[in-house]
This record gives sequence, C-alpha cells and structure tokens, in this order.
Amino acid sequence: MDNLGFIAVLIALGLISVFLLGWFVGKQLERGRSLRAKRDADRTVADAQREAEAMFREKMLELKDEQIRLRSEQEAELRHKLDEIARSERSLRDREANMRTRVEAMDRRGKELDKLQQQLAQNEKVITEKQAIIDSLVEEHKAALERISQMTQEDALKELKNQLLEKAKEETMEMVKEMRDRARQQANREAREVIVSAIQRTAVDHSVETTVSTVSLPNDEIKGRIIGREGRNIRAFEQATGVDIIVDDTPEAVIVSAFDPLRREIARRALEKLMSDGRIHPARIEEVSKKCEKEMDEELVEVGESSSMEVGVVGLHPELIKLLGRLKFRTSYGQNCLQHSIEVAHLAGLMASQLGLDSKAAKRAGLLHDIGKAIDRTTEGTHVTLGVDLAKKYREPRIVQNAIASHHGDTEANSLIGVLVQAADAISGSRPGARRETLEAYIQRLEKLEELTNSFPGVQKCFAIQAGREIRVIVEPEKVTDAQAEVLAHDIAGRIQDEMEYPGQIRVTVVREFRAVELAK
Repeated sequence: MDNLGFIAVLIALGLISVFLLGWFVGKQLERGRSLRAKRDADRTVADAQREAEAMFREKMLELKDEQIRLRSEQEAELRHKLDEIARSERSLRDREANMRTRVEAMDRRGKELDKLQQQLAQNEKVITEKQAIIDSLVEEHKAALERISQMTQEDALKELKNQLLEKAKEETMEMVKEMRDRARQQANREAREVIVSAIQRTAVDHSVETTVSTVSLPNDEIKGRIIGREGRNIRAFEQATGVDIIVDDTPEAVIVSAFDPLRREIARRALEKLMSDGRIHPARIEEVSKKCEKEMDEELVEVGESSSMEVGVVGLHPELIKLLGRLKFRTSYGQNCLQHSIEVAHLAGLMASQLGLDSKAAKRAGLLHDIGKAIDRTTEGTHVTLGVDLAKKYREPRIVQNAIASHHGDTEANSLIGVLVQAADAISGSRPGARRETLEAYIQRLEKLEELTNSFPGVQKCFAIQAGREIRVIVEPEKVTDAQAEVLAHDIAGRIQDEMEYPGQIRVTVVREFRAVELAK
C-alpha cells in the first residue's frame, strides 16, 4: 500500500510537472507569437508609414508640377497680352503720327488755299479791269469795221450765217460719206467674221507631195539585184509600174520618180515587198505590182469613205468614193487635193450654217467640187467639166452640179451654196502656206507688181512685202496730196486686179510723209 501511494504520489507529481511544463511551454510559445505579431505589426506600420511618405512626396511633386505648368500658362498668357498691348500702343502711335501728318498737310493746304484765294481775288480784279478795256476796244473795232466794210452788224451776222450754213452742208456731206463708209466696213467686218470663224474651226495640217519618193535599202548590195542581169529587172519593174527607177551613188537608197503620185506609191510599195521577199525577177515583179494595184484600189475606197465620214457626207456613189480616195495622190500648186476638198467642205458647211442655209448640201458640194481632178490626167477636158460630168453620171443633186461648174467662175452660180463653195475654195487655196509656186514665177510676180506700181506718177519708190500680199508705196509729198494718195491707192489696186494673176488678195498701202528740216546755227 505504501508503494502504491508512493507511486500515485510520483504519478501525481509527474502529472503536475508535465502540466507545469506544458503551461510554461505554452506561455513561452504565446510570448513568441506575441513578439512575432508585434514585430510584424511594427514592420507593417513602418511599411505603411514609408508608403504614405512616398505617396506624400509623389503628390507634392505632382502638385509642384501642376503649379509650374499653371505658372507657365499664366506667364505665356501674360506675355501674349503684353504683346497685344505693345502692338496696340505701336498702332496708336502710328495713327497719332499719321493724324499729325494729315493735320500738318491740311494746315499746309489751308495756307495754300488761302494764298490761292488771295491770288484768285487779285486775278479777278485784273480780269475785270482787262475785260472793261477789251469791251471798249471791241466797240471801237466794231465801229471801225463798220466804217471799213460799209456793213452794219446785222448784215455781217447774215453773211456769217450764210457761211456757217455752207460749212454745215459740207460737214453734213462728210458725215453722210462717213456713215456710208462705216456701214460698208461693218458689212465687211461681219463677212470677215463669218469667214474667219469658219477658217479657225477647220484649221488642218497639209502636206506637200513631190514628184519623187525615196526607198530605203537594207544594204547597197541589193541595188545589183534590183537592176538585174543586163538591167532586165529594172526594165521589167519600170514597164509594170510606169515609173522611173533611179539608182545612183546615194547610200542605201533608190529613187522612184513619176509625175503621177498614185503610180509612184504603188511602185514604192511593190519595191519594198520585193526586197522583203528576196525574190526579184520579171515574173515576180509583175505579180507583186498587180497585187499592190489591187491593194491600192481597196485603200482608195477606204480613204474615200473615211473622208466622206469626216465631213459628214453620206450616200455617195461607190465610184465617187473611190475617186475621192484618188485625190489623196493628186496635188495642185503643191496642195493636196483631198485635204483641200475636205477643208472646202468644212468651210462651206460652217458658213452655210451661220447664214441659215443647208449645211449638208454645202459640205457635199465642197467635198466634190474638185472631183474632176481625179481623172483629168487620163481624160481630156478641164477638171471643172469632168467634175460636172461625173456629178451628172452618178446623179448628184443639181445644186452640187452647179457648185462644181461655178467654183472657178466659168458658170454663174444659181444658188448661195455655189457662192459659198467658190468663197471656201478661194480661202483654202489663197491662205498663207496653202500653195506654193516656183521661185522664178514668184520673183516675176513681185517684179511685175513693183513695176506696175512705179509706173504711176508721183510714186517715189515701192516695196512688195509679205510674200507679195502687200505693196507699200511711198509717194513724193510735193506732188501728191493726202486726197490724191487715196485716189492713187484705188487706181493701183484697180490696175493690179486687171493686169495680174495672183492668189488671194493684195493690200495697197500709200505712204505720204512730209518732213521739214532746218538747222539751228
């Protein structure tokens, strides 16, 4: 029992010790946790304090930046206002200076005006005195004139009225003449406006055809093949095409010569085809020539159709269309006949539309007016006669037939369309650069023009200028008066019209200049 009690005591003591030890350990652990919690709290507080300080510093910096920005804006606005104030002050100073200048100028003008008024008053006083003297002198002269002329004042007034009446009659006649001249000039100006408007709206390019065509060769060796053995190839070519082939020392070129541009063009094409083919012998030459003639016939139809479509003329006979195409290879005084016919058609149509006439009929007549030139080299007769015959054969309207017959003045025009075609033909043929003449004929025409002008009395010298389209006449002022100069210009123009042939018109300008020269010694 004593052992059990002792063991129980020991156990109780052990339990108490364990309890005490557990309590002590728990206290220590709780104290450690408290210390750690306190340290964490202190650290959190420190971090929060540091973060708050950082935020405070950042906000302070932002506030300072905002203050700096606002201060800059205020300073800029202040400077702007100061600049405006300075500009306003300068403007006010300038205005004040201008006002002072104006006031000074007005003061000067006021003083000058006062001086002028004083001078005017003095002048009026002098004039009044002189007027009184003049009135007395006039009365004395009137009395003297009445004594000398033995006429009263009433008689003198009647004589003066008669003289004024005669002078008024002369001036009236001059006014009537001037009105007639003005009316004539107005009519001429309106006619020129119609013609010039038509010309400006139909300005086209023209080319001048020559009597030779140059064919380029790939090399000079082919010249021998063109000539052939003993010249048989070149003879066969000339016989088949009707042209002359000139083979000379010109490098890499031969010349096709013919008066007929159509044959020359066919020959040129045939020669180019033979060179490209390489086979050049009489049989091949004849074959290629016929083929080129056929192609040319087709091309003539295409050219005629395109020309009629360009002008706006429809319903032409196929043969007339082909003949129109032939005009492309026909020239007159260096002017291409097809281009000339197209231009005449446009001019006649435009003038007809401006005058309220049938523009389609005018275009048709203008396009066909030289159709006879397409066959005049192969058929006997003038191109006018041949053209009328063709128009009748292919049943063109009578107005077109008459326009063809009258466009050179051989027949009287029975309609305004014929007159317009005649005028358009003259405009197209006589404009500068449309036609050309040989140098010899040109020089002879100018010499004859000057010789004719020099034959008039009082002409000192004359000059043909502007390619013979104007004659400048200088007369001797002692022998020819101003009135006689006008008559002289009219007489010279009349003789030029009667005795000379020329394209377009020639202006006659008579210059009379009187010079008085004296030496100061």
